[in-house]
Amino acid sequence: MLQPSEQHTYADIEAVYKCLEEGYGAKQEDIILYGQSVGSGPTLDLAARLPHLRAVVLHSPILSGLRVMYPVKKSYWFDIYKNIDKIQLVDCPVLVIHGTADEVVDCSHGKQHWELSKEKYEPLWLKGGNHCDLEHHPEYISEKLEKLKNQSNYAEKLMVSFDQVERSRRSVDCCLEKSRKSVDHQLERGRKSVDRIRTG
Repeated sequence: MLQPSEQHTYADIEAVYKCLEEGYGAKQEDIILYGQSVGSGPTLDLAARLPHLRAVVLHSPILSGLRVMYPVKKSYWFDIYKNIDKIQLVDCPVLVIHGTADEVVDCSHGKQHWELSKEKYEPLWLKGGNHCDLEHHPEYISEKLEKLKNQSNYAEKLMVSFDQVERSRRSVDCCLEKSRKSVDHQLERGRKSVDRIRTG
């Protein structure tokens, strides 16, 4: 069994892209890559190698693994997900979303991604937003999305796609929560069964 690693996440996103391209006939121009938090690593690694993507959405992105923990000024060989070195290689439009109260990845990471992007979209800085709570800021998001939609038809397509991604993410979160509750229930049943044996 493969062990989790940075390189394996790059292989994973590459496999998904190949599946879209070869299995479904998708073209770069039709694909919007979405990366959240650590997921911004494989997203930017792939985006830096695909010059004709429609767009990239970075949600609470990290500049690098080491930079999440320490305010280092340069990239070291042992660092992981060195997005700060890859964002400048992305040719397509980049939308950055980050909560201003993010306690996991400081908002400065998102702001630097936006500053280093070649083709910028107006960013979504979610006032008071934390690391994983986009859905708790519907009014602010709606206001920003409306501005983006007014910029061009392309922006509107981008926002529709982003909305679909966000709905899918919430659906996955719901499934994970149900699975967790199911596992907790099974563990509790097993514990009660063992307790009965011990008292019997």
